[in-house]
Amino acid sequence: MRELSVFVDESGNYGGQSAKYYLVTLVFHDQSASVAEIIYRYEHALRSRGLPDIPLHMNPLMHGNESYRGMDTHLRNRLLSSFATFANKCPVTYMTFSYQRNKFKSDATMFARMRRDLILFLFDRLQCFQIYDAVKIYYDDGQNEVTAILHAAFEYVLGRQTVIYKECDPKLFRLQQIADYICEIELAQIKYEHSEQSNTEQIFFGNYRDFKKNHLRKIRAKLLV
Repeated sequence: MRELSVFVDESGNYGGQSAKYYLVTLVFHDQSASVAEIIYRYEHALRSRGLPDIPLHMNPLMHGNESYRGMDTHLRNRLLSSFATFANKCPVTYMTFSYQRNKFKSDATMFARMRRDLILFLFDRLQCFQIYDAVKIYYDDGQNEVTAILHAAFEYVLGRQTVIYKECDPKLFRLQQIADYICEIELAQIKYEHSEQSNTEQIFFGNYRDFKKNHLRKIRAKLLV
């Protein structure tokens, strides 16, 4: 029985405030390709470097909040570098859907466009998805609109009997954390491209050239095109 895992994360709401850009990232993992050894090596590398094993959460990491509170920038940068190396080694692929809010009349219009885009994406790769007996979607239900879009698109294209929804605590799933990481990288790419990068992004990613060399190009090798 062939199974595909789909880990979903979104970026676009911070502290109840709507951001300029809204992104949804889907990370795909064929469960026949084990990640156990890669995860073991990542956790071993953290221990050998004296780094804390904190489930990656990009926004708090970059701003020194939540589990990263009290850590200096150097330590948080080392944690980010270690996770990026791990993510680049994992046998996953991904797709990110990104939207600029002010180009839509309302968020409802934006989410309708997102639903259409996801359906078209799935239909364009239908043969790739049809080889799986089960498609398991992991999402923490952070946004009700995204949950509804996932149900509507995957069930419409692949059939309700194929799609399984799994409870997902991002702290427990490394591949869910990769979706979080990719969301932040794709958001940073948009902001660098429009010269809108923040001081925080420059601290963690450097200038645009460094960002593309150290983060964007490596993770984009996994982009489904």
